[in-house]
Amino acid sequence: MQGLSINLSQQQRLSPQQIQLIKLLQIPTAELAARIEAELEENPALEEGISEERLEEMGDRETVEDLANEEMAIDDYLQDDYAGYKMAGDSYDPNEEMRERPMPTVPSAEEFLLMQIGFVIINERERIIAEQLIGSLEDDGYLRRNIESIVNDLAFTVGFETDYQEVEAVLLKVQQLDPAGIGARDLQECLSIQLHRKHIADDQALQVAIRLIDQYFDDFSKRHYSQLQQKLSIDEALLKKAIQIITHLNPKPGGSEAGEVAPFLQPDFIVSQSDGKLDIKLNGKNAPELRVSKSFQEMLQTYSKGDKQQKEVKEAVTFIKHKLDSASWFIQAIQQRQGTLLKTMESIVAQQYEFFLSGDEAKLKPLRMKEIAEVIEMDISTVSRVVSAKSVQTDFGMYPLKYFFSEGITHESGEDFSTREVKNILRELIEQEPAGHAYSDEELEGLLAEKGFVVKRRTVAKYREQLGIPVARLRRKME
Repeated sequence: MQGLSINLSQQQRLSPQQIQLIKLLQIPTAELAARIEAELEENPALEEGISEERLEEMGDRETVEDLANEEMAIDDYLQDDYAGYKMAGDSYDPNEEMRERPMPTVPSAEEFLLMQIGFVIINERERIIAEQLIGSLEDDGYLRRNIESIVNDLAFTVGFETDYQEVEAVLLKVQQLDPAGIGARDLQECLSIQLHRKHIADDQALQVAIRLIDQYFDDFSKRHYSQLQQKLSIDEALLKKAIQIITHLNPKPGGSEAGEVAPFLQPDFIVSQSDGKLDIKLNGKNAPELRVSKSFQEMLQTYSKGDKQQKEVKEAVTFIKHKLDSASWFIQAIQQRQGTLLKTMESIVAQQYEFFLSGDEAKLKPLRMKEIAEVIEMDISTVSRVVSAKSVQTDFGMYPLKYFFSEGITHESGEDFSTREVKNILRELIEQEPAGHAYSDEELEGLLAEKGFVVKRRTVAKYREQLGIPVARLRRKME
């Protein structure tokens, strides 16, 4: 006789509201307005405007008509101001004194990429190659010109001699820029770059997605799903999760049309100095304030008084209530997004305060996402979503948020230094090499040790490669 058994297991399931918040956290400011517009079109119970609660907060200083007239006058005068969400952390302040900041309103995609190259390119040779590569990108962000042609372009246009290997090495660095996938040579490489930079809770599905693109792209593109299940030894459910991850990637990271700017070009945060103190604001540009439709609420009350036994009345009540709930959830999710983003940015600024005051890279401290997650008491995946494809405008320029994160190395004095600063010291050592002698990685390890940095030879080699500096043998040949 076959026995019966009961198995208990715990499973974590995300509510629709949590899923909605997760998606909103990931999107940058420039995409937020489009996301809100889509929700406004889909849900008639959601509308633009100031809620009654918001009006009560304002008090009796202004009537609705006065406020509407005032906003129209401001819009007519400024045209393109920073009016947006009038909630905690918004960048709009009618009493704020206007002052100049080095803030391009909408730089071109090429300009923003050129702004970023300083984060991955150190020496002058690589800068020249990187600028040529960025200038060769097509409107959708792809590099379809082959590397041999880039080598020839550099030789004929600026008299710069290089080779395939050096250009490809710089291209790999350009592909580290935002948005993920920029500089890819084909769709497979574009998707692969994005997947390798992704951080999601379901790591198993992500790893399957990476293998689908990196190893089985031909089968995947031909939809040979049964064969893929066998090759990967996975079930249908896991395959579907992996495919879902892939289908949410951006196949055109640079924008599909000429002149279209990528989402990251608008800063998500603005950090400025005022009387020696830092002011942190969310950029709420182009995002309207939202409210639940009063007419829909009244409609629900009217239908609720009807005969609940009638099928039409019952269906109408269900529909209206669903739309009202969805509108309320969406507004709450937007507010949560703003609050979470602001809390995260405030924590980053607190950790890197000296840099935001001076703009001096040497002031950057070692910082991991885990540390920020502990400070704001949220999961590290939440911090990762906030940081992803986001940027901050400072008094010294615009920076991607991930710029402020790096591992640390402890000096023999006990002081912590960011790996970025150690890399700068390594670069200086190589630039100051005596004539006719290029330091080996072992020698560089010893020189760093003399400065108090205990770094293993293999780590020295890794940092050197990340700086785009060839091995000693090749450096001697270049002299």
